[in-house]
Amino acid sequence: MPADRTAAILARLIDAGRTLAVAESLTGGALAAELVSVPGVSAVLRGGVVAYATDLKTSVLGVDEDLLAAHGPVHPQVALEMADGVRARLGADIGLGTTGVAGPGPADGRPAGTVFVACTTPTWRTVRGYHLAGTRPAVRSATVALALALLRQAGEQVGDRSRWDE
Repeated sequence: MPADRTAAILARLIDAGRTLAVAESLTGGALAAELVSVPGVSAVLRGGVVAYATDLKTSVLGVDEDLLAAHGPVHPQVALEMADGVRARLGADIGLGTTGVAGPGPADGRPAGTVFVACTTPTWRTVRGYHLAGTRPAVRSATVALALALLRQAGEQVGDRSRWDE
């Protein structure tokens, strides 16, 4: 996503006084890096957690251990719980979570390019699944763009106070 679009998303959140935290696995910090490339992001970004190891998804982010045992780390509910967990632990209004398989081969029973991106607020939770093609860097880059697009959707709801706990 172009930097000016990222800046526009963050400006809306800043104007609304909302904060953000990110939980990354597949993207390995690339999402946070994209966010911090925008001047003034410190007004909205509380922080991020790169929980690449599966056990950290439980111990750091609070992802259900039984969920991980049953389905592995590449699952839509895992992405949601990562977003919820980072939002709660870092005290943010919005949580973003990314998990998936960048490739080049399959992992955890999922083919390369399987991606889940989640965004949560106190009153809104959504997760999107994708099957992306391309190299490992291309899948990771596309996942960052997809996460920012999902953040934009959350940002569009900022003006609708009925969707937020006050």
